[in-house]
Amino acid sequence: MKVLLVLPAAEHLRVTGDRVPKRKMLRFSVLSLTTVAALTPRNHEVTICDENVQPLDFEAACDVVGITFMTALAPRAYEIADEFRRRGKIVVAGGFHATFRPEDAAEHFDTVVIGEAEGLWPRVLADIERGRPARFYRGAEPPDLAATPIPRRELTAGTSRHYVTTHAVQTGRGCRHCCKFCSITAFAHGTHRSRPLENVLEELKSIPRNFMFVDDNIIADPEYAKRLFRAMTPLKKRWISQCSLKIADDPELLDLARAAGCCGLFVGIETISQENLDAVDKGFNDRHGYLRRIAAIQAKGIGVQAGIIVGLDGDDPTVFQRTLQFLKKAHVNALQLAILTPQPGTPLYDEFERAGRITDRDWRHYDFRHVVMRPARMTAQQLQDGADWLYRQFYRLDRIVLRTIRAIFTVGLMPAYLSFRLNMTYRYDNRREKIVGKNPAADAERSPRSLAAARKIGHGSRLIQSPGLEMIAAPAKRAPSCTACANPLES
Repeated sequence: MKVLLVLPAAEHLRVTGDRVPKRKMLRFSVLSLTTVAALTPRNHEVTICDENVQPLDFEAACDVVGITFMTALAPRAYEIADEFRRRGKIVVAGGFHATFRPEDAAEHFDTVVIGEAEGLWPRVLADIERGRPARFYRGAEPPDLAATPIPRRELTAGTSRHYVTTHAVQTGRGCRHCCKFCSITAFAHGTHRSRPLENVLEELKSIPRNFMFVDDNIIADPEYAKRLFRAMTPLKKRWISQCSLKIADDPELLDLARAAGCCGLFVGIETISQENLDAVDKGFNDRHGYLRRIAAIQAKGIGVQAGIIVGLDGDDPTVFQRTLQFLKKAHVNALQLAILTPQPGTPLYDEFERAGRITDRDWRHYDFRHVVMRPARMTAQQLQDGADWLYRQFYRLDRIVLRTIRAIFTVGLMPAYLSFRLNMTYRYDNRREKIVGKNPAADAERSPRSLAAARKIGHGSRLIQSPGLEMIAAPAKRAPSCTACANPLES
């Protein structure tokens, strides 16, 4: 059979012609699709389409279409599925949203894969060949990652120039932390599993020097990470990844990461409020140690991209100015900002659902850049305005230049260069989407009653919010660059 694997894209990012948006630094492989391709028996012909870099051809010669998607891309995935089914193709769903909302997906797909693909995908194809595909496929146990094959990266050769790298490697899946807002924890049920070290090293030897670890937390198993980094050091690789701030508390682990070639890390700082951290079960972050931990990482020549969430229940209209001041003081190299979004399947979603605080059920807006819930201590408009303002202010050109100059002397030329390119890409996004915003705390200073009113609205009445344009209220329409979701049949 001919199998087409598809990664949908949001409307404002979708390629429909020859022009591809200049967002290379925010694209890193399509590991979910290349892994599923590798799981496909070789008697089948496989092609891949990532709508972020190429148009989707509904006339493509194929028998089976596999689509992987997260919640914000569910409406587009359903459009694609409906169109291919109209043309007589068998269409299969996979990924986070299909796992958390299988019955919804089943309204548009012939078959839904719930969970990870290993052990299920070959069975799906065999059943389709026999003409008896099941409606749902669910593994009885999490698959053994020793069976995970090396991804078929050659299938992205024609579009590889549009990615910062197509060489993404995963050493493990899941997370033992149970942060309320996190889809990873919900998907993996609070567990973490590692691939056999020899399998990872074999894969590393087959790829170029520069690559990315897309683990949700590369140090989830510290002893495994130490063994990996020691074995990697002779390979003289250069890589980036994401991990918790705890890496700064283990000098040996941090030294080994640097010796193994680490030059940049995404760290989930989330919030500058300990109250917020405790409320979402991430108290281990300890805000009092932020500056020390960030400085320790950078002192080893490793750049730091901070992940920040705004709109948590402890946030009021002053959070945006205070967060900007913190980011400047901490000298972080880049920022990924998210508006608190209760994703289906997470404890946070269930909590907000019970409280009647979800105000927008258009899945397109669940991209962390639209307000879809009622904030506790400000209005939805203040949250939207403040998030846009913070992003715009952080990526002002003068601040990018100063950050880059400072980075040259603190983390070195290569991390500084990567930071500059990432900063300029975010700035490009802001300008392309006309992101401006305004600081709601400034309005509160001009009208002291407004802050109290915002808190009253947050705690009292239910706010009715009009849907935004694309995933977080107009005019912002960007999805964040997240490396966390790279499991097979996920994206």
